[in-house]
Amino acid sequence: MDRAYEGNETRQLALELGYIPVVPPLKTRVEPWEYDREMDKRRNEVERLLRRLKGFRRIFSRFEKLDVMFLGFISFALIADGIRLC
Repeated sequence: MDRAYEGNETRQLALELGYIPVVPPLKTRVEPWEYDREMDKRRNEVERLLRRLKGFRRIFSRFEKLDVMFLGFISFALIADGIRLC
């Protein structure tokens, strides 16, 4: 969840389902709430990783029929992404 889902109804639903919402409140909110900033940073890192993986069309479109081949290509994409970031 990010700021697009920071409404009261969405937060309440997440709490009822047993999730801990890590959504920072909008700056214009009258009654802002506390949130775990470290957890929000980690959530953002995962979102950015998934966005970079979507750049590999083969993963995004799921061309592979076998799970082992799909996981192999995800491993390849993660290695390529790691090398690119160095």
